[in-house]
Amino acid sequence: MGRFDSYFLMATGDVPDYVRLKTDIFAKDEALHCVEFGDGNVNFIFRVSGKNKSVIIKQAGNATRLDNTWKISTDRGRIEAEYLSVQEKLNPGKTVKIYHYDTVMCAIIMEDLSDYDVLRKALLKRKTFPHLADHISEYIVNSFFLTSDITVNHEEKKALVKQFINPPMCDIMEKLIYTEPYNDIYNRNRILPQNICFVQEEFYGDSALHLEAAKLKFEYLNSAESLIHGDLHTSSFFVRGDEIKVFDTEFAFFGPAGYDLGDIVAHLFFAWANADAEFASDTFKDYVLNTIADIIDMFIKKFKVRFSEYANDVMAKASGFADWYLEKILSTAAGSCGLELARRTIGMSYVEDLVGIKDESRRERAERLMLRLSKYFTLNRKKIRTGEDYISAVKHTVFEEDVWKRGKRFYNDTVNDKIVMV
Repeated sequence: MGRFDSYFLMATGDVPDYVRLKTDIFAKDEALHCVEFGDGNVNFIFRVSGKNKSVIIKQAGNATRLDNTWKISTDRGRIEAEYLSVQEKLNPGKTVKIYHYDTVMCAIIMEDLSDYDVLRKALLKRKTFPHLADHISEYIVNSFFLTSDITVNHEEKKALVKQFINPPMCDIMEKLIYTEPYNDIYNRNRILPQNICFVQEEFYGDSALHLEAAKLKFEYLNSAESLIHGDLHTSSFFVRGDEIKVFDTEFAFFGPAGYDLGDIVAHLFFAWANADAEFASDTFKDYVLNTIADIIDMFIKKFKVRFSEYANDVMAKASGFADWYLEKILSTAAGSCGLELARRTIGMSYVEDLVGIKDESRRERAERLMLRLSKYFTLNRKKIRTGEDYISAVKHTVFEEDVWKRGKRFYNDTVNDKIVMV
C-alpha cells in the first residue's frame, strides 16, 4: 500500500511529496517549500511553493479545531470540490480553481490566490471595492436561479439535492446558529463579562425571540430551495481590484434561498461595527452601509430580470408568484442576517472584526449594537425589504443603544454609602 492510500492528517513534511504524486504542477527535481497557515475551525491549509509556482492544499480534518472531541465527516471535502465545480459553470471565473480532489486523503489541491486579499482583512484595512455589491449580488442570484425548481428539471434538481446532502456540516450550523445563542445549551457561548446580563435578558430570556429563531431553524432544516454556499461571509471571498473569488465551501447544501444573502450582509455589518468602534472615517462607514444596501437592491432587481428570462415551470409563471417568492427570500435573508449577527457575537465562533477592537469599552458597545441589530432583523424580518430598510435598522439600533446608555442612573447606596450604577 502506498503512502497516501489511506487517510491520515498530513504535516508540512508530507505535503510536497503528496503534491508531486497527485499532480504534475512542479518539475520532478524542483525544490519545494511547505507551510501550514490555516486559521479556520475545521480544516488544515498548506501552501507548497516551487521556483515559479505555488498551490494550496486544503485537507479536511476529522474533528473541529475548536474541540477535538467534536468529530465531523471528512466528506465535506467532496462537497466543497463539487460545489466549486458547479459554481464555475454558474458563475465563471468567480470561484477558486480546483486542480485535484482526493477522496482518500480528503484533500483539495487548488490555485494559490495569495496575490488577492481576503475580503474581511481588506475591509479591516479600510480598503474599498466599488463593484463589490454588483459581484456579490450577481453570484447569489445566479446560484439561486440556476439550481432551483424554477429553472431546473425537477428530477435533475432532486438528484443535485442528493449529491449535496451534508448532514454533519448542517448539524454544526443547526447548533451554532439556530440553538446556542438563545440558551447556551452546550455551555460554549463566549460573552464579554460586561454584556452577560444583557445577553441573559435579551437573548436567553426573550421567548418571542426564541419563537422566531425556531421558525427560522425549521425553515433551514426543511427548505431545499437552491444550492447555497452555507457559510458565505467576508472570509469566503478573495478580492483583487474588480475581481472576486469564492472559496471555503464545505458547508454547501440545498437550503433556504435567502440564506447566503443574509449571511454576507451580516458580516458586512461586522465590518461597519469595527470601523465605528475604531473611529474610521465616515466615508468608509458609509461605503460599507451603501454596499449592504446595494447588495439587497441589486439582488431584487436582478431577481426580477432573471425570473422573466429563465423561469420555465408553468406554475411558477402564475401571476403574482414571482413577487411572492421574492418576498419569501427577502424575509429569509433578513432573518438569517439576524441570527448570524447573534452567533458570531456571543457564540463560540467569533469574528476578528469584533474581537480585534482594541478598546474594551468600545468592543462592549460594538457587540451590544450587533446584538440589538440581530434582534431587530430576526423579529422584523417580514417588514425588511429594501436596502434602505437595512440602513434604517442600523440607525435604529444606534439610537436604541444610546437611549439605553443614557437611561442608566446613579443612585446613592445608603447602606454602603457609595455610588453604584444600575
